[in-house]
Amino acid sequence: MTTLAGRSDFAVIGRIITPKSRVLDLGCGEGELLEWLIRQKQVTARGVEISPARVRRAIARGVSAFQGDLNEGLADFPDNAFDYVILSQTLQETHQPVRVIEEMLRVGKRAIVSFPNFGHWSVRANMLFTGRSPRTKAFPYEWYETPNIHFLSVTDFERLAEQKGLRIDHREFLAGERRITWLPNLRAEVAVFLFG
Repeated sequence: MTTLAGRSDFAVIGRIITPKSRVLDLGCGEGELLEWLIRQKQVTARGVEISPARVRRAIARGVSAFQGDLNEGLADFPDNAFDYVILSQTLQETHQPVRVIEEMLRVGKRAIVSFPNFGHWSVRANMLFTGRSPRTKAFPYEWYETPNIHFLSVTDFERLAEQKGLRIDHREFLAGERRITWLPNLRAEVAVFLFG
């Protein structure tokens, strides 16, 4: 397993995206993933990011990005405008995650979501032994400054997918750069799902 822009979930997403597809990255940050996809996979890419400073840095990379709030929906995009809609490590920061997923599937044929797994053993142990909100390598924030407002695990997402009738086409679980195949809800730090 390798990393892309220092993130193993980006490497997984990079493998999933097919060449010359239409891609929308929600919460695109500074556009590192989109820049790579444009160069390596010749995709047509757009990015949405809430931070104006990050949007400027994405544009400076040559990425078509604009400032927008995912919590307000994706009304500016027509149905099925993209082959893939990506939400990488941002789902847990949205106010209405189910609505965001529904909008992803409205504007895209397929959706890719990655998120930090709050079911990881280190988060559980941290909470058990300290009695405090977890602070780990994956979750370095104090409780009062974290951008995370929903604390989901691999099992939580799979249960949501089942309840909402989402067809999961591919899933990968990571701990650093290692792929996790056994007990992912306990051992994976990050989960990546491709679904329709």
